[in-house]
Amino acid sequence: MRKFVSIGLVVVLLFAVFIAGCISPGGETTSSTGPTESYSVEIYTGGTSGVYYPLGSAYANILNQYSREETGIKIDARAVTSGASVANAQAIGEGRAQAAILQNDVAFYAYKGVILDAFKGKPVTKIRGVAALYPETIQFVVKADSNIKTLADLKGKKVAVGAAGSGTAVAAQQILEAAGVWNDVDKVYLKFSEAAQQLKLGQIDAAVIVSGAPTPAIDQIAVQTPVRVLPIGEDILKKLKDKGYIFYVSQTLPKDTYKGMTEDTPTLAVKAILVVSADVPDDVVYAMTRLLFLHVDELRQVHAKAQYISFDTALDGMSIPLHPGAVKYYEEKGKTVPSELKP
Repeated sequence: MRKFVSIGLVVVLLFAVFIAGCISPGGETTSSTGPTESYSVEIYTGGTSGVYYPLGSAYANILNQYSREETGIKIDARAVTSGASVANAQAIGEGRAQAAILQNDVAFYAYKGVILDAFKGKPVTKIRGVAALYPETIQFVVKADSNIKTLADLKGKKVAVGAAGSGTAVAAQQILEAAGVWNDVDKVYLKFSEAAQQLKLGQIDAAVIVSGAPTPAIDQIAVQTPVRVLPIGEDILKKLKDKGYIFYVSQTLPKDTYKGMTEDTPTLAVKAILVVSADVPDDVVYAMTRLLFLHVDELRQVHAKAQYISFDTALDGMSIPLHPGAVKYYEEKGKTVPSELKP
């Protein structure tokens, strides 16, 4: 009898070891010899009133609804509210997030461990790109009747350059340095809502906003206080690229973006991008990338910014190496992936 009990215990222990080997530390069940069977993904987004959260939630629903049937992998996804770009990059680095939406400039700083205090000397080496989503427009906003017509005209003016330590403040400095006026501007550090109100009251001469346009904070004051956006030309973009700021892209704001604009205005943008952790298996990221583009129309029903999500522009402004799973998808679909984006 003891012999049979011992054999039974050995069988149970071997079975337990086998099951343990099929469960990854994060709770994802995988095959020890084959492709991933299921995987849990937390997608860090932003505040509930912004763009990241509704898009991230809709994308999580797509993964939950279609992943098993259309890719053979059951992806259990959940969108998480967060402090947006900087917090999301940190969550990837700390292993709390498997995916996130954030600005491509912040992703660049995180990966390199530069510029922002959150990342200086603390690079987020696990962060990998999946796709560029939509532009977050860089807007130098003035009153419509202001005599400020160009970035050069900001010399000696009082300019709200974003909240202290923010990505907006960094972008404002980089662009105004390229324009040669950074040291001659009277800088004020304010959040978007505060900057909009001070512009309306004439307490500042211009406000720098980095956000999807039209930005609600500016749209609201433009009803009573018409505004314009200063043009930023290709010469500034070239100077920025030459300095290694590869994340900037060109954009043209339509003249009907805000009350007070009378013509289409060239400017620059950074891009909101979808990123993942390098720890996520290749076949899972391949499935995530595929589902993003297969069901992009469903994202477009959730938020207007999703109209910009396109396979054709998926690598525009990508500022960090892609995940191998994303590279595989793009190359299978005939897209040339630049060597600098390959992991």
